[in-house]
Amino acid sequence: MAVLMIYTSSRNSSVGVSAAEAISQGISEDSGLFVPVSLPILTGNDFGKLKDLNYIDRAKYVLGKFLDDFTDEELDRCVTGAYSGNFDDDQPAPLKKLKNNKYMLELWHGPTCAFKDLALQLLPFLLTASVKKEGGNKKTVILVATSGDTGKAALEGFCDVEGTEIIVFYPQKGVSPMQKLQMSTQQGENVFVCAIEGNFDDAQTGVKQIFTNTEIAQRLNDAGLQFSSANSINWGRLVPQIVYYVSAYCDLLKNGEETKDGFNVVVPTGNFGNILAAFYAKNMGVPINRLICASNANNVLTEFINSGCYNKNRRFYTSISPSMDILISSNLERLLFEMYEKDSAKVKDLMEQLSQHGKYTVDNSVLEKIQSVFFAGCCDDEQTLKTIKKYFDDDNYLCDTHTAVALNVYEQFVAKTGDTRPTVIVSTASPYKFSQSVLKALLPEKNCGDEFEMVEALNEYTKVAVPNSIKKLRDAKVKFDVVCERQEMPQKVLDYLNIK
Repeated sequence: MAVLMIYTSSRNSSVGVSAAEAISQGISEDSGLFVPVSLPILTGNDFGKLKDLNYIDRAKYVLGKFLDDFTDEELDRCVTGAYSGNFDDDQPAPLKKLKNNKYMLELWHGPTCAFKDLALQLLPFLLTASVKKEGGNKKTVILVATSGDTGKAALEGFCDVEGTEIIVFYPQKGVSPMQKLQMSTQQGENVFVCAIEGNFDDAQTGVKQIFTNTEIAQRLNDAGLQFSSANSINWGRLVPQIVYYVSAYCDLLKNGEETKDGFNVVVPTGNFGNILAAFYAKNMGVPINRLICASNANNVLTEFINSGCYNKNRRFYTSISPSMDILISSNLERLLFEMYEKDSAKVKDLMEQLSQHGKYTVDNSVLEKIQSVFFAGCCDDEQTLKTIKKYFDDDNYLCDTHTAVALNVYEQFVAKTGDTRPTVIVSTASPYKFSQSVLKALLPEKNCGDEFEMVEALNEYTKVAVPNSIKKLRDAKVKFDVVCERQEMPQKVLDYLNIK
């Protein structure tokens, strides 16, 4: 079978691998991220076909453009296995219309109630198929750093998957109580969960250092093991996210929405993967006008898009939208690769500046290109709470804290630009994953008691159904209560894998 899609490294354009190689490796040996050399293009004929298909068939069509070393049978097995029966009403990414041309793209109807499910239900299938296609016989160790949602979604996706082990690190004080409970109660014979003293960036940096440690890699190799990643640095994690932006456009067409002038997309993001997927969809032919990047008080991305200077040397805020509490946005590297016209040497230089000095500044010409596509804004916790209340009172729409950030920044965008064309706002998590904060926004006098008392109070007031997976946590037993310092992370990995 002829393979047309080649992936290279964002830091070394002499690299050339297939999709299966990119997915099984997770990250390039030079620490760069795998990126497609070119993007497939979708036309009006493609969208005409896709709008009448269900999500599974749309996913197979789009993924087939990127994963052309997979047979149709392999893709069908992966996609159907991931999405059939695992999402509410078999609709992984429903589009719900609000007033004034606003559409909510709800990505939290999966088993862990967060948008990460759309990628992490699929990744285990893609990864195990990729390893098999590459002729590997080693067991794959999935190493994950999480700011909350990725961890549980990865644990759920890889739980008891043959030929894999999964290790998740999360910041001890940087996730919501419900996120922590989801991870600490995870069952399965191949899972290990550990909190760290520090924030998400500490966890992410620790994981990257383990990945690139040649001594650890050799010890794993000697034990018949190999690392891979379930974070969005892995192309197999990112490419499924492109699908739901294509699908959202198809649903707009199916709904008869007027899109001749394009539509806008608003994404609450910390690690830049979710909005990067929308950027790829735009470059493939989805008529996205502006990409609106929404940040919380950790506004490093807002400052970068508005000034061209990326500077992680700043105060870190622990917010009520913890999945965005990030100062090192890994996937921004892939955007830089595109904006610098695939100049991997320039990207490598910028990443070295970030590593050595904690900051870098892009060229003015590149900044102009970024600003022609992206709008950026941020809001703090107080604004987030007010936005939750406003949308429940005015639209009868209950959103979580991350989605509220997106809605708030969208209002900033409209106020500044006057642009009211159809807009898709990405809703990333169930409000019940952050019940304490959502309840505080709506009923501050009820904001007390344990996590499930607050879930009950929120349900009683809003009449919004509580997801079954949240209900089941009430009686779940904690399995993991390990905490370590960042420098202890490598040893925790070796100890769990029983490597002396």
